[in-house]
Amino acid sequence: MTYDFDTPVNREGTFSLKWDASGPDTLPMWVADMDFKTAPAITEALIKRAAHGIFGYTKTPPQYYQAVTDWFLRRHAWAVQPGWILTAPGVVPALCAIIQALTNPGDKIILQTPVYNCFFSSINDNKRRTLYNPLVYKNNTYYMDFEDLEQKAAQENVKFLLLCNPHNPAGRVWTKEELMRAGEICLKHGVKIIADEIHGEIASPGHTYIPFASLSPNLARQTITCTSPSKAFNIAGLQAANIIISDETLRQETEQRLKANEIASLGVFGVQAAIAAYTQGEDWLNQLNAYIYQNYLYLTEFFEKNLPFLPVTRLEGSYLVWVNAKALGLTSAQLSNKLRTEGKVFVNPGHLYGPEGNGFLRLNIACPRALLQDGLERFSRVVKNVPLQNA
Repeated sequence: MTYDFDTPVNREGTFSLKWDASGPDTLPMWVADMDFKTAPAITEALIKRAAHGIFGYTKTPPQYYQAVTDWFLRRHAWAVQPGWILTAPGVVPALCAIIQALTNPGDKIILQTPVYNCFFSSINDNKRRTLYNPLVYKNNTYYMDFEDLEQKAAQENVKFLLLCNPHNPAGRVWTKEELMRAGEICLKHGVKIIADEIHGEIASPGHTYIPFASLSPNLARQTITCTSPSKAFNIAGLQAANIIISDETLRQETEQRLKANEIASLGVFGVQAAIAAYTQGEDWLNQLNAYIYQNYLYLTEFFEKNLPFLPVTRLEGSYLVWVNAKALGLTSAQLSNKLRTEGKVFVNPGHLYGPEGNGFLRLNIACPRALLQDGLERFSRVVKNVPLQNA
């Protein structure tokens, strides 16, 4: 079956954060949700469940855990046991619960910046301390700084490396060699790993997402993996995420905190959607990946032709493109505000992702090609009127 990703969908009147928060006549290319209808199998499952007419408290059934474990074994060669899986309404609530359960106020958590902005709030709002291990920006892509990671991991009271795999917003799908080296450093210094792998299902050709905990039994025992079908299947509003922990002690302590925060269970539609996604959505996802990659190629060609002074970071995974706009001499906040007010296009300013992100912009390209073209033309009209810093 061939799926339609080209036809725009009017999201007005659906309480869409992405569209409603952008302002009138503004094209949103910011928050990470997609402007595609989800896989038809998911919609059909939800319609069938809605027809029942009763939506009471829901117990997550064995079919849910089996769907998750079958998916990761089939698609990523990772043998997860159903008993390792805890549930939460989202990855960010899961991160907060893990940090609360397994660290103490004042403990340090390593971040590889620039990185997803909610990592900072998950740490700071819980009165833990952020330790920066900045990524190295080179040749329009990013690399881990292992020497610096070793120095940071050796400090006192460092409890976790909060790993983004694939990385948002750097667009990296970390290789096995990179992940192994980071893991060896963490094992050496007794630092555990929280692996946020929510973007794992979106990978460009030639790049393969590797679950960090699948690398070795030793690393698995020190790793807490957070996943969700939300990004890949565009169902973030249904609020279903998984926390996969093979170590029994870490799992029990995390589960206790989830229950204490009353976020350990899922709603009925999240359960139904996840089961449908993982059991019937794979062909749709494969076609989605191909479409997003073609969007990325369209964007890179557009920039090369019209905006060659703005380097586009290589996109290996996710649908979030990271653009280096430092040649314009504006802060990322100034530039994103200018784009929004003058061009009516809403993108994320890079400073949200840490100090290393200033001067960069993040663009969401998970939309029909016509919307992407419109957004890039709006973007270009504004940027071409900004004098180059070194002109």
